[in-house]
Amino acid sequence: RVAMQALAAVLGGTQSLHTNSRDEALALPTTDSVTIALRTQQIIASETGVTNTIDPLAGSYFIEAKTKEIEEKAMEYITKIDDLGGAPRAIDLGYIQKEISDSAYQYQMEIESLDRIVVGVNKYQVEEAAPRGLLRVDPIVGEMQKKKINDVKEIRNNKAVEEKLISLKKACQGTENVMPFILDAVREYATLGEICGVMREVFGEYEQAVLL
Repeated sequence: RVAMQALAAVLGGTQSLHTNSRDEALALPTTDSVTIALRTQQIIASETGVTNTIDPLAGSYFIEAKTKEIEEKAMEYITKIDDLGGAPRAIDLGYIQKEISDSAYQYQMEIESLDRIVVGVNKYQVEEAAPRGLLRVDPIVGEMQKKKINDVKEIRNNKAVEEKLISLKKACQGTENVMPFILDAVREYATLGEICGVMREVFGEYEQAVLL
């Protein structure tokens, strides 16, 4: 499936491509899984000949028709969101979340009714054992990282850090671009948690609207 998705992206003229590892939904991918994902891209690039043509699908009536159909449907969504007052307002109203939820529900219903075939899920099923060989990260890694952070806090100029975080807070409270202030804080070795803490203090935390 990943190979087909990657090939479709290449045929569509993608500017950047990532192929998921087979175990990425379950854990951090293993070296073997990452290698297979990488080789998938390399085979498409080096063995299929797809890179020999700028636009392999040029002139295809079907592709042009599907592109037009998708564009029209996308514009319907954009118009609807604009009518609601823009993306932030649409999120506040729960519209975007509801559309995603409804789409996921419809997709699942299609699978259960066999209107959509997913090999191994609702057709051609086989008994499979639980996944094995998943990457296990030793908990001690977390302790090591905490020690590194504490060591940095011991040797950095904490007064300078505090000053940069105060400047960041003032920027968040105003209308300035906050990125330069974030970078200034990073240069003094402020942690991501400290930076996010300042921004959380000013902006608060987003609470998603729940629509039933």
